[in-house]
Amino acid sequence: MVSFIYFLGRFWSTTACCLWRTKVKLTSYPYPVTDGIQNPNMASDAAGIVKTVVGQHASLRMLKMLDIGKWPIFALCSLEELKTIRQACVFGSAGNEVFYITRNDEVFVLGTNSSGCLGTGDIQSTIEPKRLDYLCGRRIMHFSFGSGPHVVVVTAGGEVYSWGHNTYSQLGNGTTSPVLIPCQVSINLLDKKVTAVACGSYHSMVLTSDGEVYAWGYNNSGQVGSGSTANQPTPRRVTSCLQNKVVVDIACGQMSSMALVDSGEVYGWGYNGNGQLGVGSGGNQPTPCRLAALHGICVLQIACGFAHTLVLTDDGKLYAWGANSYGQLGTGNKNNQSNPVVIDVERERVLEIAACHVTHTSAAKTQSGQVYMWGQCRGQSVVNPHLTCFTCTDDVFACFATPAVMWRLLSVEPDDHLTVGQSMKQEFDNPETADLMFLVDQKYIYVHKVLLRIRCEYFRSMLQNNEEEIVEMNQFTYTVYRAFLEYLYTDSINLPPQDAIGLLDLATFYRENRLKKLCQQTIKQGICEDNAISLLAAAVKYEARDLEDFCFRFCINHLTMVTQTQAFADMDSELLKNFISKASRMGAFKK
Repeated sequence: MVSFIYFLGRFWSTTACCLWRTKVKLTSYPYPVTDGIQNPNMASDAAGIVKTVVGQHASLRMLKMLDIGKWPIFALCSLEELKTIRQACVFGSAGNEVFYITRNDEVFVLGTNSSGCLGTGDIQSTIEPKRLDYLCGRRIMHFSFGSGPHVVVVTAGGEVYSWGHNTYSQLGNGTTSPVLIPCQVSINLLDKKVTAVACGSYHSMVLTSDGEVYAWGYNNSGQVGSGSTANQPTPRRVTSCLQNKVVVDIACGQMSSMALVDSGEVYGWGYNGNGQLGVGSGGNQPTPCRLAALHGICVLQIACGFAHTLVLTDDGKLYAWGANSYGQLGTGNKNNQSNPVVIDVERERVLEIAACHVTHTSAAKTQSGQVYMWGQCRGQSVVNPHLTCFTCTDDVFACFATPAVMWRLLSVEPDDHLTVGQSMKQEFDNPETADLMFLVDQKYIYVHKVLLRIRCEYFRSMLQNNEEEIVEMNQFTYTVYRAFLEYLYTDSINLPPQDAIGLLDLATFYRENRLKKLCQQTIKQGICEDNAISLLAAAVKYEARDLEDFCFRFCINHLTMVTQTQAFADMDSELLKNFISKASRMGAFKK
């Protein structure tokens, strides 16, 4: 276990630093923004707007993410495995567990498996993906996790499954025993279609299609909304002020719960020691309480951190309240707030907010595509919204949150758009679009005249007035010449060292200095005692000074083995004389 965590820690530190230095093009989310409601009394209009836009925000929880490799734990997956992933969520107290779904709807887990949270039937950690057969094919739509950790998922059919830590009945099965495999949560939910789930540290909450909220688990501060502080072993509907309300969104802090109703009103209950309920006082609330300070304001989205809360309004404003010891409210100081405070994000309209109950980090994305972060960011306290180079709020949690978890279940959709470079690479050796063929060793290589003229000085003059469709080439082998032409399309080479020597010859002949450097790099990577002399001879022949020096030093460092090879015995006399002379000057023959 220690080595597993150590490995992830080392990888994380390198990954995050590299990502922070990387500049990324900013784009905005492709969904409409609803205009603000001018009259707060227009309840029916507000309800329609909230339902529509909250639905859009719900879909944002499964948006396309371009690079799941930004989460360190995915370093344990092969490239082939990563390509199959359709949905994923990194979770756990240290971000060392991951739950993911493939494109053929298979479910896999990976990580330290604390409290059996992977659902594999045991508590053994795994660095290789394990399939959860029971959930395969069930179309998981929503995922949330607690601090134990425990896991609760919702299927497309509205079924709820849970597993993992259960000391406080947070799995909703009526017991306090841990559950090591996914089990359906059926009590009071069998006739309901669940559409969303949110977990606090040790309590769970779901939202049904008819706007009802059910909660269960740890209740020391009233976070399940039952009116008492007794733990709730099975799902129980949260009523009181929500009795006749239609809830459209839910969120959980560590020991607090929040709900958004279709009119745009916000309700909170549970622990309030840091003002995270936003009701203006510090007392806990065992039942839902409406946030009076937001009266007349139409809220579209809620997000809860460990002990702070963010909301997004229909006019793109961001409000925050609760704990602020790390600056997670973005107010410019570290003072807690028990009432909602407007947070200025460069005077831009905010489209999305993000927080997670296991972190003290906040993030937001604006209409222009800018992503901001604040709060605890890799050990630093950032008290004002800080502009990042990221394109989505998820990257903030991958690179700067502690732990590096996902704040929502992400969907990794294939991107059909090809860049210019990708399009060029795809068209190499394509007979359907080519207008020129090279005949080498009785084999054809299909290319495009205009690209060759753009990319290579030699072809610029050769093809200037050339109307031929076939050019026969005998000076180089098919493998070498094809690699050269492919390089012009891709800017890279993929050859074994022995073939890279031939390509080095070609690069020298065509005066392609960058290609020459790439060949030298490839040759260096494949050097060994048996071929060192041959590579040295090639470097001398093609005047590759850097490669020559590299090969010579390798020969000196492995002199005994190198001098026993057949290549050394067959070495050209002039090269041998120069080799011995240079080696002698370096003291290679001194005892």
